[in-house]
Amino acid sequence: MKNIILTITCLLGLFVFGRAQERYAIVDTKYILDKMPEYKEAQKKLDATSMQWQKEIDTKQAGLDKMYKDYDAEQVMLSDTLKKKREDQLFNMEKEVRDLQRKRFGYEGDLFKLRQELVKPIQDKVYNAIQQLAVNRMYELILDKSEGITVIFADPKLDKSDDVLKTLGIK
Repeated sequence: MKNIILTITCLLGLFVFGRAQERYAIVDTKYILDKMPEYKEAQKKLDATSMQWQKEIDTKQAGLDKMYKDYDAEQVMLSDTLKKKREDQLFNMEKEVRDLQRKRFGYEGDLFKLRQELVKPIQDKVYNAIQQLAVNRMYELILDKSEGITVIFADPKLDKSDDVLKTLGIK
């Protein structure tokens, strides 16, 4: 009986000692990215392009709205063939606006592709710096507290975001 208790105690002690050797860190990639000048520049380009594309869509939508109002006002005086022709024009214009929205802002649309082109290399740079930090300091786990993962409590000593910025050469 004493041997079993001694064995369990030893195994438990080894388990606790082994767990104490694990090293964890937390980073905030949003904080890191916000401190990077190239990310800010890429974000400005994305915002400017997005606004330009939105204005283009808004202009087309305003034209479509005007066409609808004109059609509603003239509908009573139009013959059936003219009504059909105008309805087809409205349908085509509406389809054109929706297609343009999808092309610019839809899943894998122009904005998505531009974001991949401008932001992905910067994100890769940050993730490589985090990986380098983890290898150099022998961290076993690094959590990102910026998005997706909720950290209820984190000791500020564990936040290594500033160390990643130093690795990237940003103060």
